[in-house]
Amino acid sequence: MDTFVTFTILGLVLGAVYAIAASGLVLTYNTSGIFNFAHGAQAMLGAFVYWQLRYGWNLPTPIALVLVLGVFGPLMGLALYFLIMRGLRDTAEVTKIVVTVSIMLGMLFASQWFWHPEEPRTLRMFFGDDAEFSVLGATVHVHELICLVAAVAIAVGLRLLFTRTRMGATMRGVVDDPDLLRMNGHNPERIAGFSWALSSVLAVLAGILVTPISGGTLEANMLTLLVIDAFAAAMFGRLRSIPRTFVGAIVLGLAGTYLLGYGPSSWTWTSNLRVSLPMIALFVVLIVLPQDRLRGTAVRTRERYHVPSVRKAVAWGAALVVIVYLIRLLMVESAITTLTVGICFAIVALSLTLLTGYAGEMNLAPLSFGAVATIVVYHFGISGSGLAQRLTIVGVLVGVLAAALVGGLVALPALRLRGLYLALATMAFGVFLSNMVLRDTTEHELFGVKFSLFTGGSLVIPPLQIGPLDLGDETTFLMTVTVAFAVLGVAVVALRNSGYGRRLAAMKDSPAASAMLGQNLVKLKLSVFMISAGIAGLGGILMSSALGSVSGDSFTIVLSLSLLMLTVVAGIGYVSGALFGGVMAGVGFSIIMVSFNNLAKAQPELEGLYLLLGNLAAVSPALIGIGVGHNPSGSVHQVVEGYRRLHKAKPVLIGGAAVVALLYVLALSGTLGNWWFASLTIVTVFALPVVGEMVMPSAVLGDAAADRRGRPPESVGIDEPYTQEGRDLLDRELGLPAAMPWPGSGSAVEAERESVHV
Repeated sequence: MDTFVTFTILGLVLGAVYAIAASGLVLTYNTSGIFNFAHGAQAMLGAFVYWQLRYGWNLPTPIALVLVLGVFGPLMGLALYFLIMRGLRDTAEVTKIVVTVSIMLGMLFASQWFWHPEEPRTLRMFFGDDAEFSVLGATVHVHELICLVAAVAIAVGLRLLFTRTRMGATMRGVVDDPDLLRMNGHNPERIAGFSWALSSVLAVLAGILVTPISGGTLEANMLTLLVIDAFAAAMFGRLRSIPRTFVGAIVLGLAGTYLLGYGPSSWTWTSNLRVSLPMIALFVVLIVLPQDRLRGTAVRTRERYHVPSVRKAVAWGAALVVIVYLIRLLMVESAITTLTVGICFAIVALSLTLLTGYAGEMNLAPLSFGAVATIVVYHFGISGSGLAQRLTIVGVLVGVLAAALVGGLVALPALRLRGLYLALATMAFGVFLSNMVLRDTTEHELFGVKFSLFTGGSLVIPPLQIGPLDLGDETTFLMTVTVAFAVLGVAVVALRNSGYGRRLAAMKDSPAASAMLGQNLVKLKLSVFMISAGIAGLGGILMSSALGSVSGDSFTIVLSLSLLMLTVVAGIGYVSGALFGGVMAGVGFSIIMVSFNNLAKAQPELEGLYLLLGNLAAVSPALIGIGVGHNPSGSVHQVVEGYRRLHKAKPVLIGGAAVVALLYVLALSGTLGNWWFASLTIVTVFALPVVGEMVMPSAVLGDAAADRRGRPPESVGIDEPYTQEGRDLLDRELGLPAAMPWPGSGSAVEAERESVHV
C-alpha cells in the first residue's frame, strides 16, 4: 500500500508539472495560432536564471522567484511575440515551426554559452529536501505539495479567465478575427503579447518546479526535452481545453510512475519505455482525435519557389561535381571526411525538399529514418572481417528499403493528419526511436536467436564497396556521395516536373480540390513519405559510413530539427537549399567554431575576442532561423532572384567569375589561405547582384526601374506611368510570381493601358 501511494503521489506531482507547462502551450496557441516548440527551452532558460539568482548570487528564494516569474518570464514572452512571432502571419506552417525551433536551439546554445555544461549545477526543493510529511504511510515533500496546489490553481484560473472574463473572450478572438477586435476598440497585438508573457511565466515555473523532482541536476538538453513531454498533455485538450489538458497531464504522470513501479522485473527496457511514454501517448492521441476538414481553397502564403527544368538541373549537378573536385584539391586530408559528412547530411535534407518543399507534408525527424537504415545495414549489410569489412550494395538497398517501409508505417496511421499535427506525430516518432531503440544496448533473445539493436551503444559502419569502386579511399568517398547527391537532386527535380510532381503541388495548395478532381490523397501521401524516408535512409547510411562509428547522439531529435531549420533558411523548395542546409548542419558551423577556438589558442592576447566570436557562431544558426519569418522563401530564393536579373548584365557575371577564378588560383598556389578563399568567394557570390545594380542599373533593373530608384513602389501608376517595368517592380515587392509581358509596345498600347488605369 505504501508503494502504491508513493508512486501515485509522484505521478500526480509529475502530472501537475506537465499540466502547468501544457497550459502555457494552450494559451499561446489559442491567442496567436502558433505552436511554440521553444516552450521547453523557455522553461530550461528560466530554471538556469533562477539558479543564478538563488545559488550563484545567493539571493533569498522569494526575491529570486519574484525576479524570475515577475520580471524575466514576462519580458521573455513579450520579446518573443513583439520581435518575432507577430511577423509570422501569412507564412506556411513549416515556417512557423522552424522559427520556434530556431528559438529553442538559440536558447540551448545561449545557456551553454553563459553556463558551461561541464560545471555541475543543482536545484534543491523549496524549503529543503527535509521539509516533508507523511500521507497514508508515504512521504510527501512540501515542494511536491506546492506543485500540486500550483497546478490546480493555474488550471482553475485559466478556465475562469477564458470563460468568465472579457479578457478571455478577446484572447480567443485574436486568432479568429483580429480585424473585428480592432473595430470593437481592442488591440489584438497587446492581447496576444499578454498571452505570450503569461505563457512564458508558466513555462519558467514548470522548469523551476520539475528540476528538483527529476533529480535536481540542471542540464540544458535534458530539461528542454523533459518539458517537451508536455506536448502530449496539450494535445489531450486539442490545444483548446484547459480541463482536458489537465486530465491528460495527470494521466501521463500516473502512467509513467506506475509503469516504473509495477513493470515486470524481466523487462530490461522498462525505464526506456517510461521515458518514451509521453511520445507514445502523443502519437496515439494525434491519431485518435478528430481532425479538421480538408482545406477547400489554396492558401496564399509569402513563400515563392522556382522549380528549374530537368536540363538546368543536370547542368547544375555536373557543375557541383566539378566544384567539389576543385575544392578537394585545396583541402588537407583531414578535412575531406568533414566535407563528405556534410554532403551526406545534404542527402538527408533532400528528403525534406521532396516531402515538405514540394508536397507540403511535415517531417521533424528525418535523421531517425537514417538511424533505421543504419541499424539494418549494420546487422545485414556488412561482409568481411576486421579492417577488410565493407558495406555491400545489397545491404545498402535493404537498409534504404527498410527506411522506406518504416516511413510508410509511420505515415499510414498519420495520413489523416496535416500541418502541425503531422509535424508533432513525426517528432513523437523521432523521440520514441531515440529513447527506445537507440538506447537499447542489452541483448535480447527471440525464437532462440540472441541480438541487440544498438550493440554496445555504438555501431561501426565500414565503407561501401561496389566491385572495383571502394569507398575506403577518402577522395573516392567524397566524389561518390557528391555524384549521388547530384543524381538524386536531378531525380527530385524531374519528379517535381512530372505529372506526379504536379499532383503533389496541387495537394499542397488545396487538398480538397485535389480530392474533388479524383486524386487519391492517401496514395500520394503514402508514396511521397516512403520515397522521402528512403532518401533519408540512404543519407543516414552514407553519413554513418563516413563517420566510421555512430552512437545514439548522432541521430537525436535536436539534430533533426537543426537540419530542418537550416534547410528552410536556405530554401526548402530548392535542391540547392538542401545542399546548403545539409552542409551547414553537418559541418559548417562546427568548422567555424573550431577555427575560432584554434585562433584563440594560437593568439592568447586575443583569446577573449575569438571565444566571443566562436560563441556567436554557435548561436548564429538559431539567429538565422529566427529571421526566416522575414524571408520565408529562403536565402537561395533571394540569390536566385538576384542572379535572374543579371542575365542581361553579362560583363558583371564574367567579372564575378574571373574574381572567383583568381581567388582559386591564389589559394591553389598557397598565396591565399583556404579560410580567406572561402570567405572572399562567399562575399563575391552574394555581392554580385548588388554590384550589378550599381554598375549596370539599366541592364539589371530596366530603364524605367533604374530611373525611379529611391522612389517608393506606391508611386507606380499614380506619380508615374503604369509601365511593364513598374508592374514587374510591384510583383517583386509583393512577392508575386513574374507575370507575362503585355503585348505590344509604344504609344497606342501604352495610352490605352494608362486610360484604363485612370
